Amino acid sequence: MKIISFNLNGIRSAINKGFYDWLKNENPDILCVQETKAQESQIEVDKFKELGYHSIIHSAVKPGYSGVAIFSKKQADFVQIGIGIDEFDYEGRLIRADFGDFTQINSYFPSGTMGDVRQEVKYAYLDAVQNYVNELKKERPNIVLSGDYNICHKEIDISNPKTKKGVSGFLPEERQWMTDFLESGFIDSFRVFDQSPEKYTWWSYRAGARKKNLGWRIDYHMVSEPMRNKLISASIQNQVVMSDHCPIVVELKLD
Repeated sequence: MKIISFNLNGIRSAINKGFYDWLKNENPDILCVQETKAQESQIEVDKFKELGYHSIIHSAVKPGYSGVAIFSKKQADFVQIGIGIDEFDYEGRLIRADFGDFTQINSYFPSGTMGDVRQEVKYAYLDAVQNYVNELKKERPNIVLSGDYNICHKEIDISNPKTKKGVSGFLPEERQWMTDFLESGFIDSFRVFDQSPEKYTWWSYRAGARKKNLGWRIDYHMVSEPMRNKLISASIQNQVVMSDHCPIVVELKLD
């Protein structure tokens, strides 16, 4: 099974940059996208159906903001829209989809870059996700939580780490949450296969950051520990330019 996660920074913008051709060429079994910035009526589900995909869409109440979607070759056996907390569900941040004994979660974690209030929202969301997953894995142990976490875990995951010490996305509390999340029973799938530096998934639009590869690795496929022996590969498609993020891929051998 090939799973791709991609923060599109606007699905309509990405479509204008060749998104459909890219999707057809990549042909993933599951595609998780974040920051659709669109209402369900603005997403061409018929086009995705034509390409062979079932659509699950969770838009923010606020137009042009946030939003996540899962597009899958197989129809999910069970779908849950939202995490069950209005504050976050109004922002369109999480979808769960079950396929047999495997659960795919797609999430767009809040950014704290807009100030202290949003940083506190981010911390609250981190706690909510950990609690949600702790409960879920009691009945659904095989989980992949894909998405934009808006956190760089280690210094290797960010350019010029010494200059980012007090910056949201690289704060000690956020990095500790990531450590705790992994220790609770998850695997950073990319690092199973690639321990090299300068592998990023997001670059600022400012100062030619992408050309200089001044980036952050903030997008992840986190795979639950019971699925470790099912991992085949994981990669970052930094050559794909349709957003300030790039796609990330994980392949699993599922029965």
